[in-house]
Amino acid sequence: MLKGLDPVLSADLLWVLDAMGHGDDLALVDANHPAETIAAHTTTGKLVRLPGLTMERAARAILSVLPIDDFEPKPLRRMEVVGDKKKIPGVQKSVQAEIDKALGAKSPLSGIERFAFYEAAKNAFAVVQVGDQRPYGCFLLRKGVIAGVP
Repeated sequence: MLKGLDPVLSADLLWVLDAMGHGDDLALVDANHPAETIAAHTTTGKLVRLPGLTMERAARAILSVLPIDDFEPKPLRRMEVVGDKKKIPGVQKSVQAEIDKALGAKSPLSGIERFAFYEAAKNAFAVVQVGDQRPYGCFLLRKGVIAGVP
């Protein structure tokens, strides 16, 4: 255990989050996602599993240390519901609430069609798969910068 860190942040997850650079995406996906297949195509080839957690709990832990890119117009993305791209499932509403809380402002998730999401996730730095079984709990979070002191 480390002081001040959310206990959900495992050593493997902390390594991924720290090693990511500005503009790298993290694929945060549900238990239904083909995470092993997608992870094999990512920059690191890493799949970090967080079993037994809800998506919003995992998002809260990750957002406690991950800066979100504020140079890009759509740094936060979600998988759209097939056949109803405007529908926002409960899992996405819950994660949206965690994002808004962590960033201190409304920061809407942009939708990506299902197969386009899979392709975008293959270009991510790594994949984090949460044990949450609710469908459409799939997100891409783009890492921002932490400005250093001159």
